[in-house]
Amino acid sequence: MDIDKILDETENKMKHSIESMEKRFTNVRAGRANPAILNKVEVLYYGVPTPLNQLAQISIPEARQLSIKPFDKSCLGAIEKGIYEANIGLTPNNNGETIILNIPPLTEDTRREYVKQVREIAEEARIALRNIRQDANSEIKRLEMTEDEIKDGQSDVQELIQTYNKIVETKLKEKEQELMSV
Repeated sequence: MDIDKILDETENKMKHSIESMEKRFTNVRAGRANPAILNKVEVLYYGVPTPLNQLAQISIPEARQLSIKPFDKSCLGAIEKGIYEANIGLTPNNNGETIILNIPPLTEDTRREYVKQVREIAEEARIALRNIRQDANSEIKRLEMTEDEIKDGQSDVQELIQTYNKIVETKLKEKEQELMSV
């Protein structure tokens, strides 16, 4: 293995860490309707746990409302039960055709709590990036090369982590701003 391969692998791992952080950010709701908050909802459909998005069409009729229209109306009750059991903090309203989820406006305290959650997620991403850097530096040290080449490789890894830490900061600021805007 050579330094270029190690750097490519390291960059891929760092990209995955950022993607994972962004995915987790979408689960922290910002007071606006976002179908992503239903991603972890599973419905017992004929005895099989099935993701909600495979059983229904999810749309956003208004800024603070989600509409869930099942492909098979017989599973409306099961979808409603699945939403309750997912414990996402929303109460489903079943009108016989669709299920409507009204998203309440966030209070200042709730917003601050969500910002705390987002900061924790970002910190976990930073820790993951540091671990990736540490692994890459260890791999570089194991290579049979001169000390100067090893130092150059490690400085390249350091540049990578600085770039990805800036991305984490940017994404964190964007999410905090989204959460704190009324």
